[in-house]
This record gives sequence, C-alpha cells and structure tokens, in this order.
Amino acid sequence: MVKSFASDNNSNVHDEILRKLTEANIGHYISYGDDKYTQKAKLLFKETFGSNTEVFFVLTGTGAKVCALQAITDRYNAIICPETAHINIDECGAAEHVLGTKLLDVATSNGKLTNENIEEYLHFIADEHHVQPKIISITQATELGTVYTIEELKNLVNFAKKQQFKVHMDGARLCNAAVTLNCSLKELTTDIGIDVLSFGGTKNGMMIGEAVVFFYPEDIKYFPFIRKQNMQLISKMRYIAAQYIPYLSSNLWYTNAKQANDMALYLYEKLKSTLPEILTAKPESNALFVKLPNDIAIKMQKERFFYAWDIKQNLYRFMTSYDMESADIDDFVKFLIKYLRR
Repeated sequence: MVKSFASDNNSNVHDEILRKLTEANIGHYISYGDDKYTQKAKLLFKETFGSNTEVFFVLTGTGAKVCALQAITDRYNAIICPETAHINIDECGAAEHVLGTKLLDVATSNGKLTNENIEEYLHFIADEHHVQPKIISITQATELGTVYTIEELKNLVNFAKKQQFKVHMDGARLCNAAVTLNCSLKELTTDIGIDVLSFGGTKNGMMIGEAVVFFYPEDIKYFPFIRKQNMQLISKMRYIAAQYIPYLSSNLWYTNAKQANDMALYLYEKLKSTLPEILTAKPESNALFVKLPNDIAIKMQKERFFYAWDIKQNLYRFMTSYDMESADIDDFVKFLIKYLRR
C-alpha cells in the first residue's frame, strides 16, 4: 500500500501498541483511571520524566494543550507563541475560546521563540490596559520541523522564569526532537524547567489519546476539574494509558521517532541527487519542506496528497512516518520525478 507523506498522523498503529490494547481489553476494570494499566503508565512517566512529575491522560491534542494552558493561566493573561504554533492556527481558536486569553503570536523565521521575542511584550506588564503576558508556549519539534537545542531551551526558560512567566511545551513531536539531539525526554523537559508538557504519541505509532505532564505540584490543584469540564476525562482510561506502557518501557518512542527522522533524511539525500532545485533546508526532524510550482503541485496532490504550507512562496511539506522504509521513499521520489522532470 502506498504510504502518505501528508502527515505522520496518517500512519498506522504500531503492533506493540495494538497488542497492549488487546490485553487491556480482556476483563472488567474500574473506570476513570483506577485500573492497573493507568497506574503502571503513571509510574513509567515518573521513571521517564522524574519522580516529582504527575501525568493526566486526555482524549485529544487540542484538549491536552487547552487544559494544560488553563491550569497555569487566567483570563486577563496572554500567551506568547510563534505565529506558526498549533494553538494559533490549527486549533480553530480553541485556546482563545475556552481560556478567554489572548494569544500574542510572534513572527519567526524558523518557528522558534527567542528571548528577544518575549522582551517585545514586557512593557505590557502592570499596565491594566493591556493583557498580562504570563505564558510562553513553545513546540518541540516545531511546526516548521526545526528543533530547539538544549542550550536554546535553557536560555529561553531561564529568561521566562526571571519574568515570572510559565512555560508550556507542545510535545506532539518531542520524541523526534529527542532523537535529533540524542538526549532523553527528561533532558528536554524536567531538567530544563518546563512547567507543563502536552505529550502525544499519535504521530509516532499510538492510536488515540494524549498526556498532560506537570513538573511542579502547585500547578495541579485544579486540573482534575479542568479536565472534566473540558470534556477530556475518558471513562475507559486504560485504553489511552495502556499504550504508553510499551511506548515508554521498551523505548518504542525512540525507535519509532528515529525511523521517521531517518526516512526524512533519506528523502532529503535522494532529492539532493535527483531534484536538488526543490529543496529548502536539511530536515532536523521528520518534516521536509520543498519548493514546487503551484500548478504542478495541485496535479500531484490529486494523485498523492500532501500539504501546501505557503502557496505564495510555493512551499510544500512532506512528512515521514515511523512505518516508512527506504522503498517507500524511493517510490515517492520516482513519483516526484515523473511530474517535475517532464
């Protein structure tokens, strides 16, 4: 079957995940997280991110981000984020609608925030006529496929803390970033001082569900009520939690993310030798951005769909997934050559 380069969301569910779900499907268990699978998963999160962390399972990525942000913000606050952030352009305004807070979206060339981006809004502080910046929301890896280095994250978080800001991390592709940096998930979150993480696996071999991970106890107080009120508390929680058992205990997160990253690099190298004119930059995770003539791209999308990122700049995105192999890449490159080398 032809693999899709539109999104890593399109990939299938890993066999190890399915086996654990099948196991969790045998017998009856107490609902709302009072089951052995959820308890085991919680322990694994502590082993992975640190003993002081607490995890809550939710249904969707949008729900994870909104609930996480609601736990650390007030309606008169503002959230500083890159203009490309999912909470800004891909959540149908959910953050602003549910939280009642304003997003201050910052233009960046690479999807990454810097201290200078935050400084721009410091003059708002203590002025009752302005929303009060309090939250920095970053994505790792970013929507542009770029990866914050550990040093970049430390500088950003340390600066934010000096301003008494809290830092939320959208970790939908955190595993891909950890592979790129050859570090642990803990080194990218707990050790840096992130306040709350929304951590998903549906782009990396899981079926459904997300995790909201808190690193400081004071932020957890009202979260159970926030999760319930936002319709993110699932009764049969074991079906979300059980997936994280093989995902974390056998380093499946790493194996899958590495394969996706490797395939993006392989695709880049193949295009470098066949269609170098369409390349923009070497991939840092599992996203590759290319330049295509819009009229030809539209025809290509009818045969194999992929996303247009910026039509004005002829920019398109190819995403690789954990379940791709070199043969899938070779086949896709042949497809591209067919249209672009006529």
